[in-house]
Amino acid sequence: MGMSKQTTFMLACAVVLSALVPGVAGYLSGRLEAIETAERNLRALEARLDVREARGVRPALAAPCQRTQEESQLQETPATALGENRSESTSQRRWARDVSAWLEEVEQADRDQTPYLGDHDPS
Repeated sequence: MGMSKQTTFMLACAVVLSALVPGVAGYLSGRLEAIETAERNLRALEARLDVREARGVRPALAAPCQRTQEESQLQETPATALGENRSESTSQRRWARDVSAWLEEVEQADRDQTPYLGDHDPS
């Protein structure tokens, strides 16, 4: 009993479609159900918000701190305690000199419109 190629092709298409159509229908119905659920949740949240607004209920905000004691006075600290009269160390002076030299190089490169590559020698 031989079947023609056309009949075999038609049977193969029927088998594929019999699996594909229910799968696509199930996927689409699941997606539509998820959309409807999200829409119902959104409507419920909107209704809750409307009720809250109608009642005039606002979220609780933290109240500002109130001082129970008198305003404290700021203590004046002598400048010597902060180290302002201390002479700069040599490393701080060297760092300031290096930074200012680096800034001059960057500004010069900016004026020349060349990218700054630093002290790196590509060769």
